Amino acid sequence: MTTTDRDTVPSDTVPSDTVPSGAGLAGANATDSARLGLSSRRTAAGGGADADRVAAVVGAALEGIRAAIRDHKVTYSEFDAFKRWLIEVSDTGEWPLFLDVYLEFEVERVAAESQQGSTGTILGPFWLDGQVRLQSPATLPMRADEPGTPLVLAGRVTGTDGTPLPGATVDIWHTDDEGWYSGFAEKPPAGNLRGVVACDEQGRFEIHTRRPAPYTIPLDGPTGKLTTTAGWSPWRPAHLHLLVSAPGHRTVTTQLFFTGDPYLDSDVASATKPELVLDPQPTGDGDEVRSDHDFVLEPE
Repeated sequence: MTTTDRDTVPSDTVPSDTVPSGAGLAGANATDSARLGLSSRRTAAGGGADADRVAAVVGAALEGIRAAIRDHKVTYSEFDAFKRWLIEVSDTGEWPLFLDVYLEFEVERVAAESQQGSTGTILGPFWLDGQVRLQSPATLPMRADEPGTPLVLAGRVTGTDGTPLPGATVDIWHTDDEGWYSGFAEKPPAGNLRGVVACDEQGRFEIHTRRPAPYTIPLDGPTGKLTTTAGWSPWRPAHLHLLVSAPGHRTVTTQLFFTGDPYLDSDVASATKPELVLDPQPTGDGDEVRSDHDFVLEPE
């Protein structure tokens, strides 16, 4: 899905109580996370760019911008507004947010062309290193009165030949019931609904958490302002983020979504895929629901 065919949502239809605030906080933390270079760990060896690649890729990108200027007769006032917007993105630290929302899905599609194993999608800007390590079955750290529907995510991690991977880990993080990520908003405590879960000897995992909520990207920063000004939907459907890894295997970076979510077809980050949509079912334990999803990792 491209920006030209996104579902549009007028900015005045976004409920104020669901709009994550504090773009500065989120941007600063996303920038710090990006500096850790996790994305470089997902690339093949020798992923750096030589002079010819720089000239080809950057040259093509610049020519695309020049073509937009020519085709749409961009004025000096519009050009100056664009420069001010670029400065604001830099000042707020929102480059990781903007790039992950509007460009990463294309990079992931290119990478997926040569990959085997489970379906992946974008990492996004809200991963944090150094989270608590837990043994399966595990309950993610949460507040004593954590709101939301209790959710169990379970499954098994295997190699492409079906062999269980007992050394596998599932690094999982997601929003709370109000759409907030811990570490990127003031409401949730540090480490809330984040953890790295070690699978058992059969490569199985069972994670107890809360069902996340849909949310908008931060609207008080330049990325959000651009999105609403253009009339594009700022919403992300509810999802779980996961990094599934095992020694000697390629890490699967993915997200899992939920059937019936109203924003599956208008994801601002274009990250949804049909095979990543869960359909949790009641467990019979109160309002708890459960979904099983297995992961297959290819050898490095």
